[in-house]
Amino acid sequence: MYPKGGISDKPAGRYKLIMEMLIDSIKESGVLIPIVVRPKGKEYEILSGHRRIYACKMAGIDKVPAIIRELSRDEAVIFMVDSNLHREGLLPSEKGFAYKMKLEAMKHQGRTSDQVGQKLTSVQALADSSSDSKTQVQRYIRLTFLEKPLLDLVDEGRIALTPAVELSHLLPEEQRNLIETIESEDCTPSLSQSVRMRKLSNDGLLTMDKIFEIMTEVKGNQVEVLKIPTDRVRQYFKPNTTYRQMEDYIVKALEHYALYLKRQRNRDSR
Repeated sequence: MYPKGGISDKPAGRYKLIMEMLIDSIKESGVLIPIVVRPKGKEYEILSGHRRIYACKMAGIDKVPAIIRELSRDEAVIFMVDSNLHREGLLPSEKGFAYKMKLEAMKHQGRTSDQVGQKLTSVQALADSSSDSKTQVQRYIRLTFLEKPLLDLVDEGRIALTPAVELSHLLPEEQRNLIETIESEDCTPSLSQSVRMRKLSNDGLLTMDKIFEIMTEVKGNQVEVLKIPTDRVRQYFKPNTTYRQMEDYIVKALEHYALYLKRQRNRDSR
């Protein structure tokens, strides 16, 4: 039988292809890497291997190899976060919440301190155990203060990490006003705009009118933008493709098409 809580109802959309490949692999070769669990009362809690559990369910397999680890709750959180941080294609939001969870667990264990003058601060200790610098870890954690629609734009690559950090300091109501403006004007804030909105927010002056004024201003180097609804082209890209990657791919496709038309015209003129 599967450990309790180990099977998701449905894998996230962007992992659909990965899950299909994993299911096929398990059907053919079985589970090659054991899952990791910890005792929890009379049952077991999965620490690593949720995808393998789901894939086994889809493949009609009801038993999986497992390694049992005796860990406290905080140790279990740290273990799960470290496992997730090594996954490929991790979204900025996933990284932010993972770092935040691990930081809280480390504090509960008393392994770090926020006190001034201590040799090792909490964030520095977290950074030392990760592939990101202290500053970068702090930036990712700041993303967890964003309202979900803004966080989605960061994951989609429409808002970069640095301006997103500035926006994370806005009050929830101010963020919601910004979201409304982004949706109505179909635009996203630059770093300069984000910095200005944060400053106005700190001064208590960031009204809806100010947000609209900043977001609709004409920039000196502004150029015309061709807008294509994502649902018209999404089928041609992998699930986790960002907007910037889509744009680059479309431009390259157009370049190849232009070259094709040129060759056709040359043939016709002969």
